[in-house]
Amino acid sequence: MEALPELYSIFQGEVAAVTEYGAFIKIPGCRKQGLVHRTHMSSCRVDKPSEIVDVGDKVWVKLIGKEMKDDKLKLSLSMKVVNQGTGKDLDPNNVSLDQDERKKRTFRDYTSQKITLEAVLNTVCKKCGCKGHFAKECFMQPGGTKYSLIPEEEEEEVAAAGCEREKKSSLVEEPSKKRKKEKKKKKKHKNKQSSESDSDSSDSDSDGAQPASKRTKHSEKSSKAQKKKKKKKHKKKARD
Repeated sequence: MEALPELYSIFQGEVAAVTEYGAFIKIPGCRKQGLVHRTHMSSCRVDKPSEIVDVGDKVWVKLIGKEMKDDKLKLSLSMKVVNQGTGKDLDPNNVSLDQDERKKRTFRDYTSQKITLEAVLNTVCKKCGCKGHFAKECFMQPGGTKYSLIPEEEEEEVAAAGCEREKKSSLVEEPSKKRKKEKKKKKKHKNKQSSESDSDSSDSDSDGAQPASKRTKHSEKSSKAQKKKKKKKHKKKARD
């Protein structure tokens, strides 16, 4: 058996191969290789591992996991928790590693499980009509006293505050509505006045046009009568 480094130990290894999902690092002292996944190469997002490391580079890594699959031991390494210049451990308590493991955990769906509550505060009794109990638990006798839950002080304060807000909003809305109505009335009044003035001007124009036509007709008649008189006088003179 080859001597493998202990879990969470730090060592310097050489990059043996670079793939799309990470880089394989040679472990010193043995023929094993460990994988540095691209998510453990840097604290920033890495899409192409070839942009971070190249074959033959020497990097500082930390052994963060050992796993047996198909009778083969797989070693997981991390570069982001080690200072690449000095080899110092940046996560001595393995806090960031625990956070990464939590992110990988699958979320369990609890929606299929029904939650049953035994609270009866919002129930209404069919027998007496009061809130807070069922009909089978009602002890009211015909013509007797009724019992219901007393609302808490906080609920009463919230209800009172809601009523005050509604009143204030209604008071604010009423004058604004009145102003809008007054503006509409003023606009209607102005429109009526303008329409009446237009009708009066049109009537005056028609009245002024009629006497002018009558005057022209009267002048034409007077001129014709004068012409007839002149003709008659000329005829009389010719006879004489």
